[in-house]
Amino acid sequence: MSEHTEKHIVAIDLGTSKMALIVAKVNGSNVEIVYYKETQSAGINYSSVWNISQAKEPLCRLIRDAEESLNIKINQVVIGMPKYPIRQESNSGKVMDRGEDTEITAEDVDNLKRFAEETYPLEDPQKEAIYGAVAQSFSDGEYFQLIESDIVGMISDVLEGHFKIFIGRKKDLKNADTLLTKTGISARKKYFTAETTAKAILTETEMENGVALVDFGGGCTSVTVYHDKIMRHYASIPFGGRNITHDIKAEVEITERLAKNIKLAFGACMPDKLQSLSEKVLHIKGSGAEQDKQVTVKYLSEVITARVEEILQAILYEINESGLAEHLRSGIVVTGGCAQIPNLGLLISDMSGYKVRTGYPLQEFSSQGIDGINDTTATTAIGLIKAALEEDAMNCVTGVPDIHTEVEYVPETATAQEPEEERNAEPMHETEAEPQPEPVPAEPKEDSAFIKRIKILWGKAQSKIEDFTDKADDMIDDISR
Repeated sequence: MSEHTEKHIVAIDLGTSKMALIVAKVNGSNVEIVYYKETQSAGINYSSVWNISQAKEPLCRLIRDAEESLNIKINQVVIGMPKYPIRQESNSGKVMDRGEDTEITAEDVDNLKRFAEETYPLEDPQKEAIYGAVAQSFSDGEYFQLIESDIVGMISDVLEGHFKIFIGRKKDLKNADTLLTKTGISARKKYFTAETTAKAILTETEMENGVALVDFGGGCTSVTVYHDKIMRHYASIPFGGRNITHDIKAEVEITERLAKNIKLAFGACMPDKLQSLSEKVLHIKGSGAEQDKQVTVKYLSEVITARVEEILQAILYEINESGLAEHLRSGIVVTGGCAQIPNLGLLISDMSGYKVRTGYPLQEFSSQGIDGINDTTATTAIGLIKAALEEDAMNCVTGVPDIHTEVEYVPETATAQEPEEERNAEPMHETEAEPQPEPVPAEPKEDSAFIKRIKILWGKAQSKIEDFTDKADDMIDDISR
């Protein structure tokens, strides 16, 4: 038996609300998650690095903590590309006269994909970059609409492929590289997370039968549609959990930090499903000259539901735009930081007619004793590790760490403080107008006959309302401090 050299893969998820660092120890075919930690983000907007100076401190702290905990030196990491803004286009490639008795190989397919990426005519090459390409179908000149597993191994002198091309902003990639450089590390590889995250959550059956993955993040919400095991559509909108927090902040007239704590403790969709908890009154102590405030859980739920419905309308619009709305036999899978809002699945089901499940990372790796690794917030990080495992030579660490000299580290308690208001920060990008979603209909498209047939009530809410009720009095005091 050959001996395997132990290596480590390190991935960083740069989210709007949180940063996460994950370390996987790889020894041959054995993969073990040995470290995972999240911390509050700063300087990240819509999953893009917006202010490098603000983002540097929490990222350096994450890196230092991992190095000290594992006694390693992190040199490289894998990261995800921004989820917004992304546009998708189509491109094709064709190879003729390959030889009559030539077998089509996986390498041939990869070369054709690379050709499709490199030859796509960007509207502005100075500002745009290709984030990835996904094969939609292949042809050998005689048979059409073949998938990759079908075309590989066939004998043909012709190979043609059709691809979806995903395009984002070049400066977002550059800013991410600059941020990593300032922390003393580099990006070994960047992945288009729409695909990597989906493969960390969705089952083969779901991807084959048709499914929409909704990633409900802090700064943006994305939808990735699969059918016949192929990613067919991707879109994202610049609204997420942070917008819910801002709505609570404005309606209740409290700080953003307190609004976020209240959202996490008592937030839920569909106030009519909350039963007795809906009349629970939250007493919020004022500070200084501010008066005490009172808000019911029902009103809080009404604020949250209004924003979530707006986001879901845009998502349902994108599902219809994919052309596969009637072919999603596996319904919708929702993941991300907001996926655990009570009654969210029920609301999505009521609005769409699809069955809904919450998407947790598929447990493919051992991770004994690692907190948070099985939560919906860890799905992006797990997806990055899974994708990086395909790179045989990848090793992101060396032995004993050196001290990062550039960074003045602050006590861990400082992470509990809310970052400075973004409007007061000095952006690293050139100034841009606040991104706005593409126009969407005020209401989702009229349900087709198929959707109307399958539209049902999706059981009773799978929430922890009873637990909230039991602990409500204690939690009110905690979040008001």
